[in-house]
Amino acid sequence: MTSSNLIKLAIAALIGIALGLVYGWVVDPIEYKDVPPNILRADYRADYVLMVAEAYQKEIDSETAARRLAVLGGESPALVVASTLEYAKQNAFAQNEIQALQDLLTAMQTYQPQGNANP
Repeated sequence: MTSSNLIKLAIAALIGIALGLVYGWVVDPIEYKDVPPNILRADYRADYVLMVAEAYQKEIDSETAARRLAVLGGESPALVVASTLEYAKQNAFAQNEIQALQDLLTAMQTYQPQGNANP
């Protein structure tokens, strides 16, 4: 292959890549709508659980906290908070954030859902 053919091939590849990027980012970008929270990355999942923990500190409402944690999937609320607490300790979260998660974990471990008694 001659050098002029290599240059033409490189230019064609660069143009193709540029056109692909423009199409993917400008013309027809992917838009996520109504995405369930259970597919969040670990760091965003930890942020969500931390927000629930901070809301729990203000509201002291185990029922609401458990409902908020239920959107993260089929795991029990206590298990979700426990895994987040472990993640927080491994990733050097602030002490007040770890304490909020610990308080929420305690609440979720003792939480008993209100059952509907149908006659």
